[in-house]
Amino acid sequence: MNKRKKLDQDHVWGYLMVAPTIIGLIVLNVYPFIKTIVLSFSSMKVFGEYKFIGFRNYANMFSSEEFWRATWNTLLFCVLTVPIGVMLALIVAILLNSKIKGKVVFRAIFFLPMVVAPAAVAMVWKWMFNSDYGVINTIFHTKIDWITDPNVIIITVAIVAIWSALGYDAVLLLSGIQNISKTYYEAASLDGATKFQQFRYITMPMVSPTLFVVLILRLMSSLKVYDLIYMMVGESNPAMSKAQSLIYLFYRESFISGNRGYASAIVIWTVLLIGIITAIQFIGQKKWVNYEV
Repeated sequence: MNKRKKLDQDHVWGYLMVAPTIIGLIVLNVYPFIKTIVLSFSSMKVFGEYKFIGFRNYANMFSSEEFWRATWNTLLFCVLTVPIGVMLALIVAILLNSKIKGKVVFRAIFFLPMVVAPAAVAMVWKWMFNSDYGVINTIFHTKIDWITDPNVIIITVAIVAIWSALGYDAVLLLSGIQNISKTYYEAASLDGATKFQQFRYITMPMVSPTLFVVLILRLMSSLKVYDLIYMMVGESNPAMSKAQSLIYLFYRESFISGNRGYASAIVIWTVLLIGIITAIQFIGQKKWVNYEV
């Protein structure tokens, strides 16, 4: 009986320990998401009241050319940033794992963009991409309007996004590479395997779980891009139509136009898009991710 009583007490203490996290999750995540779903079927009125209007917000959204352009911009941004960014991060992680002098300093330098305020990063890069006196045009002797040209702006924002996330992704991949036992490489060297063969048959399979996590994180971050576009492009920029993402469109509709029902529908579409792409990745990862030790 005493044993059962002690077990019940342990359960109570366990629930008390996880209660703050569960309450925070419900208050900060679950309830706002449910509220967003309700608002996506509603029209906002004065003093925070709303009126149920059915699927009208979704009908307006799917018939909007601006919405589809924002969806395309978001997907294009993912295509430009995720594959290149993850590949560069893997290369940097391999270099940081090699026997080079001062690699601890290099790790800190590569990770530095993650601790710098996004506003500062955007302002510095905006100055560098200035068409008149920017460093980029000066070095390469070009006259490209990096910030105002609609055909170039998405590439400009993608470059900054890749640079900003490179160090963080490299550190994550570096941790995965360092967990690989050196005995695998020693045995491969004794068998005459080249460095490329060691990378292909040892490093890639063993680091693939970490690589998959980095891929998921980077994809979600790219689909939710907002801050770089807000700080680098601006509402009055003629290139905004080619750079506006779904989250930026949500911000404009919700906080500028005050159309929160329509903005909520955009959020639900973005969440659905993230869910579909993530599900595809989880299905596809069975073919290339190796969880065996």
